[in-house]
Amino acid sequence: MTDGVAERYERFALDEAPGRSEVYTEWATGVATDAGVQAVLERLMPQHRQPPLVFAVSRLLGAPVAGYRSWRQFVIDHADDLVTECARRGVQINEPLRLAALLPALSLVEGPIALLELGAAAGLCLYPDRYSFRIDGDDGILRRRIDPDDGPSTVLLTSAVTGELPELRVPEVIWRAGVDLDPIDVRVPADRAWLESLIWPGEHERAERIAAAITVASADPPLLRAGDAIEQLEGMAAAAPDGATLVVTTPGMLVYLPRPRRAELIDRIRALDARWITIDPPALHDAWRPRIDPSAFRGFAVAVDGRVVADADPLGRWWEWRAGIGPDAA
Repeated sequence: MTDGVAERYERFALDEAPGRSEVYTEWATGVATDAGVQAVLERLMPQHRQPPLVFAVSRLLGAPVAGYRSWRQFVIDHADDLVTECARRGVQINEPLRLAALLPALSLVEGPIALLELGAAAGLCLYPDRYSFRIDGDDGILRRRIDPDDGPSTVLLTSAVTGELPELRVPEVIWRAGVDLDPIDVRVPADRAWLESLIWPGEHERAERIAAAITVASADPPLLRAGDAIEQLEGMAAAAPDGATLVVTTPGMLVYLPRPRRAELIDRIRALDARWITIDPPALHDAWRPRIDPSAFRGFAVAVDGRVVADADPLGRWWEWRAGIGPDAA
C-alpha cells in the first residue's frame, strides 16, 4: 500500500488530532487498522483522502459525531457518495485567527489598503479591520488589546506573544477580494454548512469565532472569484481601486501548489505593484529576503515582500516578533 491511508491516518491520530479533537483522534486510529475503510479511501487521489477532508465530508453527508463503529458503518453504507464528494472538494482552512499572526505584517503597510487573498475560501481572513485583537503573554495575562475604529468587534482574535511587541494597528481596508478554486459564499446555506463541517468536533471556541466572522462577512461580502490563483491574479489586481496600496496575501495556500507553480505564483506577485504578505513553513520555498535558516523557527515564517517579520503558529495562536533580528535583517 502506498503512503496513503494506513500511514497517513496513523500519523494524523498520533501527531495532529490529539489535543484538538478526541473524536477525530478515535476515527483516525480506527481507519489506520481498518482494511475495509482503507479500501474505500484508496479509491481517492491522495490530496482528496486527507483525514480532515474525509471527516468533514462525511459529517456534511450526515455521519454521526459518535464513536468509530458508528462512523465506520456510515462510511461503508455511503462509500460511493463519500468518494464522489471528497473527489470534488479540497481542505479549506478558513481560520480568521490567522489574522492575529498577520497583524504585525499588516501594521507595516501604509493604508488605505486593497486586500487580495489567494486561496480565500469564504474570505473570513479579509476583515482585519473588522475584528478585535487580544495579545496575551504566555502566562495568559493581557498585554494589549486592539479594536476597530468603531469599537470592539464580536470577533475577538486572541494570541500569545512573548518578547518584544512592535507597533500594531488595525489596517484601513477599503477593498477586499479573494480567489479560490471553490469559493464559499456564507450567505448560501449549503456553503455555510460545508464551512461549519470543516470545524473539528470539540473546537468550541473556533466554532464560535467562525460563526461570528460569518456574520461579519454576510453583512459586507467580499468579492470572491472562482479560479486558479495564477490565472486570476493580474485581473483581480487590476480591479483594485486607485489610491490604495494593493496587498496580496497567501496565508497557508502555497503549500498546496507543486513547487514549480509555487515559484511561478511568487514571481507573478512580485511583478505587481503590490505588497506581498505570507505565512509559510520556513522550508517551503526560497523566496525569503534575506534567506533564512528553517531550523531557527518553531512555527511558520510571516513575511512582508519576503522579509521575515515573525515566527508564528500557522493558525495564529501565538507569534514572536522577528523583524530586525540577526545581522542580515532589513
